[in-house]
Amino acid sequence: MKNKFLGTGDAGYHPLRKFRTVLSGLSYAVKYDFSVTYKLVLSIIVLIVAFAFRGWVDFLMVLVATTLVLMAELFNSAIEAICDFVEDKHNEKIKVIKDIAAAAVGVSILLWVIVIGMELWSMIN
Repeated sequence: MKNKFLGTGDAGYHPLRKFRTVLSGLSYAVKYDFSVTYKLVLSIIVLIVAFAFRGWVDFLMVLVATTLVLMAELFNSAIEAICDFVEDKHNEKIKVIKDIAAAAVGVSILLWVIVIGMELWSMIN
């Protein structure tokens, strides 16, 4: 696909090609990154239960929190891959970059745990 900013790549845009790219990246992340896989599986279970027993608002809260944490995980995986590609030896500057990306995941996981925990708590009581 042609990059409109850099002027590189093949010409031609098609929305389905973008969709296939998204599915390919998500598939790769689920297959090879356990942190993405278990969060996705647990969230799907909670989403089904929330939708079945609690309603749309709870379902949407869990969906938003899950999407946020998965986005953070995917960005973190991409940042780590770029860093490892650029520098394969230990580098303190690269470590700081990876730590900041991991912190973003940590913050999103905190929100995710709070939302899922509150949802499960309200289902139990």
